[in-house]
Amino acid sequence: MTATPTPVGVTVNGEDHMFAEPITVRELVERLGLPDRGIAIAVDGAVFPKSRWDEPLGRGWEIEVLTAVQGG
Repeated sequence: MTATPTPVGVTVNGEDHMFAEPITVRELVERLGLPDRGIAIAVDGAVFPKSRWDEPLGRGWEIEVLTAVQGG
C-alpha cells in the first residue's frame, strides 16, 4: 500500500498557497514565475540560503521573497 502525500501549506508574501504534494523551495520559485537570480528568500524571518533551495518546504512556513531593485 502506498502512502498518500500530505498537502503542504505555506504563506508567501502574505498569500496562502497549498500544494498537493511536497515541493522544494526551488520548485516554489519556478511555480510562482520568479527568476532564480536577483531574489532572496526568507523563512520565518531568517535568510534561507540558495544552497538549501533543493530542500522541501515545511508546513506552515512564512516565506518572504525579496527582489533586488536597481535605482538611486
